[in-house]
Amino acid sequence: MGILVIGSFMMDLVVRTPRAPQSGETIIGHSFSKFPGGKGANQAVAAARLGGSVTMAGKVGTDEYGQTALQTLEKEKINTQNILKDDEHATGVGFITLEESGSNRIIVVPGANLAYTVPNLDEIKSRIKSSKVLVLQLEMDLEMIEQAVSYAASFDVPVILNPAPAQKLEDSLLRKVTYLTPNESEAELLTGMKITSLEDAEAAGKLLLGKGVKNVIITLAEKGSLIVTESGTAHVPGYTVNLVDSVAAGDSFNGALAVGIAQGKPLDEIVQFANAVGALTVTKEGAIPSLPYLSEVEDFMNKNKELAKLKNND
Repeated sequence: MGILVIGSFMMDLVVRTPRAPQSGETIIGHSFSKFPGGKGANQAVAAARLGGSVTMAGKVGTDEYGQTALQTLEKEKINTQNILKDDEHATGVGFITLEESGSNRIIVVPGANLAYTVPNLDEIKSRIKSSKVLVLQLEMDLEMIEQAVSYAASFDVPVILNPAPAQKLEDSLLRKVTYLTPNESEAELLTGMKITSLEDAEAAGKLLLGKGVKNVIITLAEKGSLIVTESGTAHVPGYTVNLVDSVAAGDSFNGALAVGIAQGKPLDEIVQFANAVGALTVTKEGAIPSLPYLSEVEDFMNKNKELAKLKNND
């Protein structure tokens, strides 16, 4: 088995606007679009496009958006046999306001995602056991997520937990997580520490290690990522690109991380690759439509290596 993603499905309803309105204010937007997404689906597609063998588990509604989600995953050759259909709850929806600067504000209505609970999880215990890596996020039922982490830990299956949307987590959960991948704001919430520098990020990472996390990888947008482990700390620089839409950048990073871990590559090499994947993602609009393929990432990294060589020769 390869990568198992237990995660969320959303239909992203995206409004492009000069800026987000203030309270009580109405402004004229530029455009409206619909994109299939959800953190789980985004991460699954990202991993599949990067060469991963991916299975996804979760729940959608029996509506148009749910059907679109399944068709999207099947087109990417993702195993959808463990995705359930819910007659009572609608497929999740994300309302995204995308500003001209590339910044975004998102409201998520989880719908059927929250109806995927521990009894559903129990039906795929054997699937968890046979996986090379389990990927989880926080757009689903927290009790189910905690149980999934426990199952994976009991089977010695590495767990990537992307703690988004941000919320506090119990130490009993964190100590079973192999790879925790917060961004700066999520790391702040998890630790109570303000992060304004690499030194702050390192301190937050060490605090999370103290809670029992095996490896902490804090994503720092254009500044790259910071790896914090018991062996030490390493800053992996990011890539300079033209920002179009930051939606799904973190998801693509986690998908890339899962592929590298499943392939058994060194962590610093994996994170460098994941930084490139995240950078390419923000150059296009939408969630799943923006996720790059392996050939694109390899070309991008090779071009950056050549540019670095030319700069050093100068």
